[in-house]
Amino acid sequence: MKVLKLFKTLHRTSQVVFRNDSRALEAARQKINEEFKKNKRENSPEKISELVKVGADVEVLLRTTVIQGIHTDSNRLVLTPREEVLLDNVPFCDGPQK
Repeated sequence: MKVLKLFKTLHRTSQVVFRNDSRALEAARQKINEEFKKNKRENSPEKISELVKVGADVEVLLRTTVIQGIHTDSNRLVLTPREEVLLDNVPFCDGPQK
């Protein structure tokens, strides 16, 4: 059940992260399917748990760090961040705190 849930979660996350980018969507779909097929015959519970952990980490990494960019002309790239990748803006202060 955990493996199937992870498989579906990775596909859903890739659809959100790579929205409107058919090339990236297809590459992500192929990579997810390839990795799951490669380990389809794994029987060791320890190895399966390790692979599920790696897959879950990949899903979090995709969801929280990937930002889409759209080329508007040769010198301009417009970023379209999702809510998950935006962090609270904490002002930098290099002076001593009182």
